[in-house]
Amino acid sequence: MIPNWLRLSSYSALLLTLSLSCKSEAQKPSEEPQDPPKEAVQLAFENKSELGEGPVWNAKTQELYWVDILNKELHIFSPDTQEDSALKVPSRIGTVVPYSPRQAVVALEDGIYKINLQSGDLELLSDVEKEETKNRFNDGKCDPAGNLWVGSMNLAENEASGNLYKIQPDGTTTKMLDSITISNGIVWDRRATTMYYIDTPTGVIRAFDYDKNTASISNERVVVKVDPADGFPDGMAIDENNNLWVGLWNGNAVVQYNSKTGEMMQKVEVPAHNVTAAAFGGPDLDILYITSARVDMTDEELEKYPLAGSVFSYKPGVKGQKADVFGQSRFTENTP
Repeated sequence: MIPNWLRLSSYSALLLTLSLSCKSEAQKPSEEPQDPPKEAVQLAFENKSELGEGPVWNAKTQELYWVDILNKELHIFSPDTQEDSALKVPSRIGTVVPYSPRQAVVALEDGIYKINLQSGDLELLSDVEKEETKNRFNDGKCDPAGNLWVGSMNLAENEASGNLYKIQPDGTTTKMLDSITISNGIVWDRRATTMYYIDTPTGVIRAFDYDKNTASISNERVVVKVDPADGFPDGMAIDENNNLWVGLWNGNAVVQYNSKTGEMMQKVEVPAHNVTAAAFGGPDLDILYITSARVDMTDEELEKYPLAGSVFSYKPGVKGQKADVFGQSRFTENTP
């Protein structure tokens, strides 16, 4: 979530489809090989989420988990049946990650919990920041060793009071970074040697060396600088080539960045003003699911973007990486 003062003064037109290049019948066939056209952005599930966020694909169940932070809902969407179920939680929910067949792990305002996906019963893992009244938990994902990395954000969005924590399966909690304003996207590369991370108001994506033996980070550096004219970086996914897909708040788009050069590789227009995050899913991990929000929009903007708050899908022509699972190391594949 990004404050009002970050809003841009101009907005892209509402688009449910992207323009595709095609040849005129009068044109001669090109001798140059042509890239296959990409599919258009599609509406996966229509909803009026106040703050849709945190999509993650559960490869075992073939379902998309996502949250509506302000409506205090954990959502589970099945593309096969086109059904979306919402589970109410007692406070604002910052993120969700897969755990066991009947449980997930969620970050609520007062701590990190295991949640029963049928009953909604909660089991406390960590009450870190329970007494911190300035913050709430926001985005988070599991690392290759099966730990949850989750960040907090300043409620007023004007002070670097947030932190990034590592929560181990036994509940052991370690502060990994501090002085964060709005903790957002976090992903790891295929070799589990690099972690990428976003603190939204900084307008950059940072990289860290990741030690898979100790699940620790070092050697911080900036790898992407997001042009403020494009929006503000929110949630993030990573593809099979280790390039980064970032939702742009106030940006009407998801953008693919080269993680080595920082170059914008592809910009995908989305029919929602505040695009919050993306996750690769589907049986082949070749579908990009995109969440959005209605919060912080004027009546005029809501009229222009009536699908804001929905979940969208897009086939980008590249596959993503399988999401890591809480309590399960990708090195040993041990299941809790």
